[in-house]
Amino acid sequence: VQLVESGGGLVQPGGSLRLSCAASGIRLSLYTMGWYRQAPGKQRELVARITSGGRTNYAEIVKGRFTISRDNAKNTVYLQMNSLKPEDTAVYYCKANNDFLVEYWGQGTQVTVSS
Repeated sequence: VQLVESGGGLVQPGGSLRLSCAASGIRLSLYTMGWYRQAPGKQRELVARITSGGRTNYAEIVKGRFTISRDNAKNTVYLQMNSLKPEDTAVYYCKANNDFLVEYWGQGTQVTVSS
């Protein structure tokens, strides 16, 4: 099983990025998918989550700016990030988990918001 994030990079404040998490070895449609982030010196935190049924929830600090979506045909989950702020700087990880406590993590992608 492999989850591979991509799409990170350096962006100016107010800019946008779209992260992708492509899976191999599992069918993402059967899993709840989450995007997490970890800034230096801080704990990893949930950013957004989408269930296998399509229900979403977001951390308060990203509501209205970030959108999680999934393309089951491509076995990929996305995180559209708009109006980025310097405090969004972190390594972003995707996670797949199911009702049987099975979970998988990607290796992370760096997002840096700076002028």
